[in-house]
Amino acid sequence: MSETFWTCLGLGANLGDRQANLEEAVTSLHAEMTIEAVSSIYETDPVGYADQPPFLNVVLKARTDLKPHDLLALAKGIEARMGRVPSFRNAPRLIDIDILLYGMGNGELFVLHSSDLIIPHPRMHERAFVLVPLAEIAPNEVHPVLAKTVAALREAVGSEGVRRWREWKA
Repeated sequence: MSETFWTCLGLGANLGDRQANLEEAVTSLHAEMTIEAVSSIYETDPVGYADQPPFLNVVLKARTDLKPHDLLALAKGIEARMGRVPSFRNAPRLIDIDILLYGMGNGELFVLHSSDLIIPHPRMHERAFVLVPLAEIAPNEVHPVLAKTVAALREAVGSEGVRRWREWKA
């Protein structure tokens, strides 16, 4: 029997039919893992490169038997299949799937630093577009490096530029 892990993934889209892109990505992820919760959909202002359309963002919590690099490969494969083309940092995109948190079934969170993957996501604690939806579904999870709850991180960063758009309807 394989080990079961849990993860929180952040998804964003600002090109094409943004909501349909999120739905397709969640459906693709659901085929490979057990999704336990999906946040509301939030419309968010772009960060880093402002001259682009607003994003729709969600965060999901799931159980998986995929190890971190296998999960990264799955996410990148879904992005490529959906038409995402590598571009510059913070560029507009059809879909983006980021691993935010990853841990054991007992709630112990991993810290991982490799050349192609850092967990927890290295900028999640600075980003309202991540923390607002993450706090909706996992407010009591503790960031394994900063030792603060998601709710506390969300409170510290505020919610400027993040607007609840609608509930997730699977």
